Amino acid sequence: MDKVTKDMIITDILEMDRGTVPIFFRNGLHCLGCVMASGETLEQACEVHGMDCDSLIQELNEFFATKD
Repeated sequence: MDKVTKDMIITDILEMDRGTVPIFFRNGLHCLGCVMASGETLEQACEVHGMDCDSLIQELNEFFATKD
């Protein structure tokens, strides 16, 4: 099973499965194509956007758990 962690780069998560896009959008991360997404960790993006990183990680990991 793929597992998302807070130190992962956003584009790496997207490459794992493009089905994660709606999860990012629902959580307010709409800039998936911006240059920052290719160098910013999930934790950094959550800090910048004032988001709960643990909640987003849980939702992403639940998505991947259903893929197995």
